[in-house]
Amino acid sequence: MKMLRWMCGVTRADRIRNEYIRGSLAVRDVAEKLQECRLRWFGHVCRSPADYVGNICLNLTLDGPRPQGRPKKRWLDVVKADMSVNVLTRDDAQDRTKWRKARWGESLLSLPKRWLSQQGDEDEYEVRSGS
Repeated sequence: MKMLRWMCGVTRADRIRNEYIRGSLAVRDVAEKLQECRLRWFGHVCRSPADYVGNICLNLTLDGPRPQGRPKKRWLDVVKADMSVNVLTRDDAQDRTKWRKARWGESLLSLPKRWLSQQGDEDEYEVRSGS
């Protein structure tokens, strides 16, 4: 956030909210980017063959009792929460275009142009140029 403020020439003393600065530069929140990366990887693993190492690790269960106390947060639990927020199921990962659109949400401005042209939505959405 400090770098974005510097790019805009804004200091903390100006009392401008972070959301406004991110919106003016078309930069998403770090938590949203992490969610997108988790869902991208999960979709990749779901589409891979059953004997792929990622699938084997994803479906791995350990025998024995879990430790006492509150259960530790696992990666798959976080992915399931991300999927419920984006109204996705594990079967949706098999359809790449549906998974990609749901994963990126409404911020199609940040989609690479080649993806939009593959989907035929190029005329429907405004794509920002690199300059």
